[in-house]
Amino acid sequence: MYALFKKEISNFLNSLIGIMVIVVFLLITGLFLWVFQNDFNIMTFGYANLDSLFILAPWVFLFLVPAVTMRSFAEEKRTGTIEMLFTKPLSDWQIVLGKYFAGVALVLLALLPTLIYFFSVYRLSMPVGNVDSGGIWGSYIGLFFLSASFVSIGLFCSSVTNNQILAFLLSVFLCGFLYIGFDMIYSMALFGKVDLFIQHLGISSHYASLSRGVVDTRDVLYFLSVIVLFLSMTKLVLSSRKW
Repeated sequence: MYALFKKEISNFLNSLIGIMVIVVFLLITGLFLWVFQNDFNIMTFGYANLDSLFILAPWVFLFLVPAVTMRSFAEEKRTGTIEMLFTKPLSDWQIVLGKYFAGVALVLLALLPTLIYFFSVYRLSMPVGNVDSGGIWGSYIGLFFLSASFVSIGLFCSSVTNNQILAFLLSVFLCGFLYIGFDMIYSMALFGKVDLFIQHLGISSHYASLSRGVVDTRDVLYFLSVIVLFLSMTKLVLSSRKW
């Protein structure tokens, strides 16, 4: 599995798509947080925090993560190299996890440079260090789990088709629905007492909860459940070739 992980990371970093994901993420967040005059600009916001980053980043990842994962299985199916992969001494779970951890690692590579934003806000605050560090670290944890969930969804979508574009569109739809779809249903107030339960089925409410700086085990278990669910579905799709 480790060999597959290294191969996937190498493919990401040696391809235009992998580098572009990191560059585009940092470029968009950097411009909106520090350059463009808008509601996300930290310098004009008046408070020393990174709330703007954690509001903006999920929307950027909503498109960038599917762009990373769309070729994971779809391209291998299209070119026929997936048959060679199946002949390796790897179980289906090892194949899925190898590709999954490679996708998560790429997301982490995109997130790490944003710690410069945290250091900048920390130094610019008055007095120095007057920031809600707990809330910021909680938001980073929430953003990591959110992006890790997006990667698992993207892998599943890539496993059900040999068309990268279709895998991308399906992944964007599923990630978007899980992120805001349940909130939209909740806002319609159609189901009475069940509405609150429906809201908690979505990623947004658990992400917002972690962003308060309190790492609730219920939120962590929710994200882990989403990840395990979609990875299990991906494994099931791969195993269907034996049926």
